[in-house]
Amino acid sequence: MTQHTPSPKAFSTTQLVLLALVCVGFAIAPQLIVKAPNEPTMGLVQRIFYFHVPCAWQTMIGAFIAGGASALYLFRGSEKSRQVAIAAAELAVVFGLCVLFTGPLWARKAWGVWWQWDVRLTTSALLWIIFVAALFAEKYGGPGGPRLSAGLMVFGAADVPMIYISVSLWRTIHPKTSVVPTLEPSMRLALWTSVLTFTLLFAVLMSLRLRLQRQQDRLAELRMKAEDAGLLDE
Repeated sequence: MTQHTPSPKAFSTTQLVLLALVCVGFAIAPQLIVKAPNEPTMGLVQRIFYFHVPCAWQTMIGAFIAGGASALYLFRGSEKSRQVAIAAAELAVVFGLCVLFTGPLWARKAWGVWWQWDVRLTTSALLWIIFVAALFAEKYGGPGGPRLSAGLMVFGAADVPMIYISVSLWRTIHPKTSVVPTLEPSMRLALWTSVLTFTLLFAVLMSLRLRLQRQQDRLAELRMKAEDAGLLDE
């Protein structure tokens, strides 16, 4: 009698719990954002802040994780670290794209232009470009691609502190990070609810993408063994 191997679950229990919390967060956050008052100077457009800032935080978290995992890969050759780095880097690129999209929408109303070569904006764009380049190096860089990719991710992670402190070190038109404690209590509540929700979403996506990366690597390994054994020869 043929035994069938049970199919892996689409979601683990932890992932389901996190996903449920994400759904709760996305149900609550919009209500808090609607109830929060408009910013006196920018008015309604300022509400993009509740999406822009959480995405920026996830971009930096992803970059830090990718950089740290890449450093471990470079020094120890750990494949698990490489897998973590790839998953985190992809999320940094996705959330970073959201930042680069929402930022100009906000800037157009606040500054009258879509883009300024401000230090915060420039270093954020540089971070995104570095991680896109790292992912291309990983996929198309040949035998040395993974190490080149890891080096770029470490370099990109070093840009994160620069992004954070840039508004304090240089004259910039970008709002300073110190503005958050000065917000109205209802605005802070809406912001931190959004940040927490997006952080939980990051955790869910990270775990799913990491599992997929491990499956892809395992499949590639099995394919190489099959080719070496002549099983895939025409």
